[in-house]
Amino acid sequence: MKRKIIPYNPNLKVLAKALRKQMTFSEVKLWMHLNKSQMMGYDFDRQRPMLNYIVDFYCKDLQLVIEVDGITHHDEKVIAKDEVRDDELAEYGVIVIRLNALNVVNNIDQSLQIIENWILDYERINRVEENILIKRRNLPTPPSAPLQGGDEERF
Repeated sequence: MKRKIIPYNPNLKVLAKALRKQMTFSEVKLWMHLNKSQMMGYDFDRQRPMLNYIVDFYCKDLQLVIEVDGITHHDEKVIAKDEVRDDELAEYGVIVIRLNALNVVNNIDQSLQIIENWILDYERINRVEENILIKRRNLPTPPSAPLQGGDEERF
C-alpha cells in the first residue's frame, strides 16, 4: 500500500522532540517492543506530530496510531477531546488503538497481543508488503503472523 502523507503543524516538532526525551515508563516499556521493526517487521515512530496533535506511536505502513493512556484519560473532558482527535485522524484513514498505561506496565504481553491481533486482521484484508516479509524473516523470534498475504477472509 502506498503511504499517505498526513499533514502536521510544524510548530509541534520541537515539542515532539522534547517528549521523546520525557517518555512515561509505560511508553518506554512499549517502545522497547515497537522500535527497530520488532513488531512483526513494521516500523513505528514515537511522539509523531500529526495534524495538530502529537501521537505516542505511529506506523506509516499500517496507518496505525497507538496511544498509551494514563489516568488523566479517565476524565470526561479528556475522553471527549480524545474522541475528536480520533475522529480527525480517521478522516485521513488513520486508526487509533488506545492502551491503558497500567496494563502496558503490568501485562505487556497482553498489550502486544492486542497490537499483533490488529495487525493480523489488517493483513487478512490487505496485502503484506514484500519489505515487511523480509524484515519479519530476520526477526530474532518469529511472530505468529503468517508470512504470506492475500487471505481476504476474516473470522
